[in-house]
Amino acid sequence: MSHARSPKSRKYNVGLIQMSMGPDPKDNLAAAITKIHQAAELGANVICLPELFRAQYFCQREDTRLFDLAEAIPGPSTAAIGEAARETHTVVIASLFERRAAGLYHNTAVTLHTDGSIAGVYRKMHIPDDPLYYEKYYFTPGDRGFQALDTAFGRIGTLVCWDQWYPEGARLTALQGAEVLFYPTAIGWHPAEKAEFGVAQYDAWQTVQRGHAIANGVYVAGVNRVGQEQGDVLGNRAEGQGLEFWGGSFLADPFGRVIAKASHDSEEILLGEIDPTLLEDTRRNWPFLRDRRIDAYGQITQRFLDPVVSFPEQK
Repeated sequence: MSHARSPKSRKYNVGLIQMSMGPDPKDNLAAAITKIHQAAELGANVICLPELFRAQYFCQREDTRLFDLAEAIPGPSTAAIGEAARETHTVVIASLFERRAAGLYHNTAVTLHTDGSIAGVYRKMHIPDDPLYYEKYYFTPGDRGFQALDTAFGRIGTLVCWDQWYPEGARLTALQGAEVLFYPTAIGWHPAEKAEFGVAQYDAWQTVQRGHAIANGVYVAGVNRVGQEQGDVLGNRAEGQGLEFWGGSFLADPFGRVIAKASHDSEEILLGEIDPTLLEDTRRNWPFLRDRRIDAYGQITQRFLDPVVSFPEQK
C-alpha cells in the first residue's frame, strides 16, 4: 500500500499491549500471543508489544549467561508471533533480543505482516548505559538506519525505547512517510528515586514523545511494560531493589494530544484509532515539513559545535 493513497479512504486501530513479565521466557511468549489475540478481538489492526517482552528486563546486571536469551531472526519467536499475526490478520511489532552472530547481538524490533511474514527488521540505534540499564554490555548499535514500512493498514515506523529521546530518529522516520511512530519500551523508576523524581520523569518521557508527534505531524505510540522486576530469568536475578516499570503506555495524535493512556500499575490493552485525515489536516495548518531549512542543517551531523575561541582579524 502506498502512503500517498487518499487518507479519506481508510482508518485503522492500533493495539498497545502493556504487560508484565515473569521469570520464564516461554510463559512470556505464550502470554504475548494470547494478548495479540485479545487485542485483535477488540478491533486492533496493528499491534505492538513492549520492548524485550520475552523476559524480565535482564540488563539490570552484566552476566554472560544472559546472552543465551538471544535468538536468530527469523527464529522461534518470529515464527510464533508471525503465526499469531496470520491467525488474527493483524500487523504485529515484536521486540526481540537478536543473535546476529557469535558475540554480536542487537535489541531488535521486527514488524510482521498479516500473513505472518517479516515486513522489516529495525535494530535499536541509541543504546543507553545507566545504573540498572546496562544495555551497552548486551547490544550493538543498529546499522540498518531508521525505517518506515508499508503494511496492509498504513505506513508505520518503529523505533525502540532510548530512541524516544532523540528528535533526529523521529524526524528521519517521519520523513519516510510514517503515519505512526511506535516505541516499544522498558522504562521504569528506581525505587529510591520515585518519590522525588517519579512524576517528573514520567512527564518528561511522555512530553518528549508528544513533541515528536507535533513536530512531525504524526501519531506516536509509547508501549511500556509494567510491574516490579529484578531481572529474574529462571531464578537468576539481579541484586537490590530492582526497577518499577511505570506503564503509562499512550497514544498521541499529530496535534500532540494524548488520546489513549494506560495506568501505571496494571496490564492493559490500549486501543486507539489512526485517522490519516487528521494527519493531513494537521500538516496543512502546521506545515513544519514545508518550512524546514534543509539548507542550514549541515552541522547536525557533528557531535558538538565547539565555541569559537578566536576570530579572524578585521580588515
